[in-house]
Amino acid sequence: MAENLTDTGVEKIPDEVDYHALNAQLNLYDKDGKIQFDADRQAARQYFLQHVNQNTVFFHNLQEKLDYLVEEKYYEPEVLERYNFDFIKSLYQRAYAKKFRFPTFLGAFKYYTSYTLKTFDGRRYLERFEDRVCMVALTLAEGDERLAERLVDEMLSGRFQPATPTFLNAGKAQRGELISCFLVRVEDNMESISRAVNASLQLSKRGGGVALSLTNLRESGAPIKKIENQSSGVIPVMKILEDSFSYANQLGARQGAGAVYLHAHHPDIMAFLDTKRENADEKIRIKSLSLGVVIPDITFELAKKNEDMYLFSPYDVERVYGKPLSDISVTEHYREMVDDGRIRKRKIKARKFFQTIAEIQFESGYPYILFEDTVNKANPIDGRIIMSNLCSEILQVSEASELNEDLTYAKVGKDISCNLGSLNIAKVMDSGNIGEAVNVAIRALTAVSDQSNVQAVPPIARGNAMSHAIGLGQMNLHGFLAREHIHYGSEEALDFTNMYFYTVVYHAIKASNQIARERGESFDGFERSDYYSGKYFEKYVTQEWVPATDRVRDMFEQFGVEIPTQEDWKQLAADVHEYGMYNQNLQAIPPTGSISYINNSTSSIHPIASKIEIRKEGKIGRVYYPAPYMTNDNMEYYRDAYQIGPEAIIDTYAVATQHVDQGLSLTLFFPDNVTTRDLNKAQIYAWRKGIKTLYYIRLRQMALQGTEVDNCVSCML
Repeated sequence: MAENLTDTGVEKIPDEVDYHALNAQLNLYDKDGKIQFDADRQAARQYFLQHVNQNTVFFHNLQEKLDYLVEEKYYEPEVLERYNFDFIKSLYQRAYAKKFRFPTFLGAFKYYTSYTLKTFDGRRYLERFEDRVCMVALTLAEGDERLAERLVDEMLSGRFQPATPTFLNAGKAQRGELISCFLVRVEDNMESISRAVNASLQLSKRGGGVALSLTNLRESGAPIKKIENQSSGVIPVMKILEDSFSYANQLGARQGAGAVYLHAHHPDIMAFLDTKRENADEKIRIKSLSLGVVIPDITFELAKKNEDMYLFSPYDVERVYGKPLSDISVTEHYREMVDDGRIRKRKIKARKFFQTIAEIQFESGYPYILFEDTVNKANPIDGRIIMSNLCSEILQVSEASELNEDLTYAKVGKDISCNLGSLNIAKVMDSGNIGEAVNVAIRALTAVSDQSNVQAVPPIARGNAMSHAIGLGQMNLHGFLAREHIHYGSEEALDFTNMYFYTVVYHAIKASNQIARERGESFDGFERSDYYSGKYFEKYVTQEWVPATDRVRDMFEQFGVEIPTQEDWKQLAADVHEYGMYNQNLQAIPPTGSISYINNSTSSIHPIASKIEIRKEGKIGRVYYPAPYMTNDNMEYYRDAYQIGPEAIIDTYAVATQHVDQGLSLTLFFPDNVTTRDLNKAQIYAWRKGIKTLYYIRLRQMALQGTEVDNCVSCML
C-alpha cells in the first residue's frame, strides 16, 4: 500500500486522470454528500505531472540557467550583477528548501498562466515559483543580501505577496513597470487633455491601470473664448480615453484599463452616469471605462432635506475662486456659490441624483463612490485629495501641471502612482511577528518606488520622487476568521480587525521612520504633515487600545503577537518628529485577486463571494476554487457576502479604516431582491460610518447569470 501513497500520505492518482476533471470534482459532492477537497489538491499535483513538468525547459544547474536567461535577454543582467554567484546560489537553495507546493489547482494554474517567465514563443516555462520569488527578491533588495533572504522567507511562507506588476515584471528584461496603477489630473484646457491622453497611452503600455479626474473640464455648452455653447463637455473626452485604453496594453500580458472620476456637482454629472446605461445611445455609451463619482457631505444633506442640488460650471468657478473646482470644498462654499451670480449653475433633485446612481449600479455595478469630505478630513498630508484610482483604494494629494502651447511643461505638477503588495493575515498571525512581516513588506514596496522613474509622464515621475508613496494591503481576513471559528462581522471579528490593523499601522510607520533615519531623508512636505505636528498620533497616545473581547485578547497571546502600548506610540511619535518618515503614504487595501489565488487567501478583507468560486479561465473553461481553510466541518463560518449583507461588511471596513491612511477597496454585495432604496440606504450607512470609498456593487442575480462585473485589472490581479 505504501507504494501507492505520495509523500503527504494521500493516495496517488493514475497519470491518465485529467487535472481539469479532478478540479471539477469540487463542484460535485461525494457519496456522503461532502465536498471533495482532496480532488483539488490532487488536481494541482496532476497539473505538474501532466503539464508543467513536460513543458519546463531543463537546465543542468543554476549557473547554466542564469547564463542562458541573461544571454538570451530574458533577465536583466544588472539585477544579478549586484550579487556574487555564491550568494545567489545560496538564495535559490534557501527557496527550494522551503518545499513550496500550491495547495489549490487554481493557484498553480494562475501562476503558470499569468506570472512565470516563458519562452518568447509562449510555449515553455523557464521558471518555477521559487525562481520567480528569488528574482523578485534579488530585484527589490538591490544588493542587500539580508533583505533578499528576508524577502524570500516572507514570500515563500505566504506572509507577503507583491502585487501583479511587481511579481510579474521584476528582473525580466522584457517587461512593464513594477507599479500597479496611476492617477492623473486633467485641467480645463486642450493642452492638458492632450497630455492626459498621451499619459494614458504611455502608462497603459507599461502595464498600469490609469484613473483620471475630469472634474475641472468645463461642461457641455459652456463658452470657449467667450463664444457660447462651444464646449462638448466630458463625454467626448471619455470616448477618446476608452479607445486609448483599448489600444494600449503591456505586451498583451495585461489589458489596458482606465477609470474617470467626476464631481457630483459638475453640470455633466447626469450625462456622465447615463453613459453606463444598458440602453444608452452608442454615441455616448461607455463600455469598458470605469466611472467614479466624488460626493461631498453637502450632497447627502441636501438629499436628507429633499432639496435641490446645484451643479456649478467649473469654468466659472475657476474664474471666481482662482483655482479649479476640484481644489475647492463644495461643502464649505456651497451656499456662497449658489448665491454668486457670476457662477452659472443648474439644479436637479438631490434624491433624483442618488436614485440615478442606484439605477446605474443595478445595470453595471458602477459608479465607484469617493466620499470627498470624509477622505480629506482623514488625510494626514498637506494638500487635497480629489480622486481615487481604478480600484478605489488610492487616496493621495496631487498638484496641477501648467502646459505651454507646444505641450511642454511650464510647471510640472504632481500626479500619483501606486506601489502595492499585500500581507496574508492568517500567515502573519501564525508567525507571531507582525513587525517583521510589515517591515520587510514596507522595504519591498519602497524599493518599487525607488526603482520606478516613469519619465514619459513627468508629473508621475515627480510625484513618485516627492512622495515615495506605497500601499501595503491585506488579504485573507475571512479565511483567517473562519479558520479560527469566528463569524465574519461578529463582535469578535470586528474586535480582531480593529486590533490587527492597529498593530499593522504602528509597525508600518515605525518601518518608514527607520528608513528615513537610515537615509536621512523624508518625503517632500513632511514638515507640513500631521505626522510631524503630532496630530496624527493623538488618538493613539491619548487612549489605550486593547482588545474588547476575551477571545481576541487570548488570540493575540496565543499567537505571541504583541500589541503596541500607549508608551510605544509616544516613543514612535517622538521618533517620527525627530527623524521623519520616508513614505508619504503607507497603506491601501486593494481588492486583490490573482495574488490571492496563488497565495491561497480570501480576497482582501471582504467576505467570500462563494464557498466554491467558479472562474472562467481562457481555453480551459471553468475552474473551481475552494475558500481557503474550508473543510466539510467548518462551513458554518463561510457564509458568503450575499448572506452576510452590506452592513456587516461596512462595519468591518469601518474599524479597519481608522488605521489606514489611504483607502480600502470596498465592494458591496446584495441579494437578487434588492431595491434601489436598499442601495441608497447602504451608501448612506457607509458614509455615516466613515467609509472613504465604495468600489463595485454586485448583485446575486448578476453572479447567477454569469454576468458579474469585471474586476479591477491593475490592483486585483
